[in-house]
Formats: sequence, C-alpha cells, structure tokens
Amino acid sequence: MPNLEPVAVQPTTRWPRSLAPGSGGTHTVVAWTTGTALGYTTGTPPLPMRGVVVRDPQGERPTRTCFSTDTAHGAANMSADFVNRWPLEVTFEEARAQLGLETQRQGSDLAIERTTPARVGRFALIGWLAQALYPTGALPLPPAAGYPKTHTTCHDVLVLVRRRLWQQCIFQTDAPPAALRFISPLQVEHLLSAACY
Repeated sequence: MPNLEPVAVQPTTRWPRSLAPGSGGTHTVVAWTTGTALGYTTGTPPLPMRGVVVRDPQGERPTRTCFSTDTAHGAANMSADFVNRWPLEVTFEEARAQLGLETQRQGSDLAIERTTPARVGRFALIGWLAQALYPTGALPLPPAAGYPKTHTTCHDVLVLVRRRLWQQCIFQTDAPPAALRFISPLQVEHLLSAACY
C-alpha cells in the first residue's frame, strides 16, 4: 500500500461520501478512501491492516488518516469509531497533562496500579465538588501575577474547592472581638490564599 499522503492528493483517487458523526452529536458529510496492506514491526509476523483517509469535501477540516487491524470493518464505521473515541483520547491527554500519569516514580507495577486510580478518582472528586459548589459553572477567575488569565485552570479549580471546604469546615466558629484579634481579617485572607495555593 503506498504512503497515504500522496494518495490523498492524487487526481485518480476515488472519494465516496458518507454521513459521519461529528462532535456534540452532530453529523457531517465526509469523503473517504481506503485500502488494505500488511503492517509489521521487526520481530513480529505481518498483520493485515485497513487504512482510511477521511477528508472534508468543503476543505474546512484537515485530512485525517486512521488504521484498524479489523480489515472487515467498513471505512465509514472506522471514521465513526475515531470520532466516538475522541473523548477517551482527550481524557488520556488531560490525565497526562494535569495529573502526571506518565511521570510516576514508583518502583513497582503494583504501586502504579494503586496510585493511578487514586489520582484519577481525586481528579473526578474535585470536578464533582466544583460542580456542586458552582452549579452554574461560573467559577471565579483567580488573578495571575504578570499576565491576564482567560480561563480557569485545573489548579485553580483545586484551589477554589479547597478554599470553600476549609472556610466551611475550619473557619465556622465566631471570631473574637476585634480588639483581641492578633491579625486582621485581610491578613487571614492572604494566609488562607497562600495555604490553598
């Protein structure tokens, strides 16, 4: 099977069209071409593979290529599977970027099997708590030193949840009269912010 990049630009390539699922439950018309070949890596027997090149007939989206070892799987179905798998891929990427799942320093597989679910579970719990504390989704945007922020980061959400929980659980008792306070309420706010971050 030739390299799929030249196939995508050859004038003789046939491009059947089909309706494929898009993001957010929408559907879009895509053009595709497909072929099968043997894929191999050194030391393993060749494996039949189907390659599908999917392009946007309007030219608004980039051309994509996907592969499957199930050669009987139709090209249109492979394109749909790719779109349906995308949320899972985004979850893996966010878990690597936000939770450091590929940078763990445990010495054994059992330790990794314990800490990975704990990290993902903590991430989900913080998301649920943030949703419960801010049901409209309007999270306050903490300021950043040196640059304007346009969106709330994962760390900001952790800080907001931590701050709300600490205020509810730790600082519920009445404060002593102002004359007996050792530090001002503003200083307490600064210390709380520093502890949360």
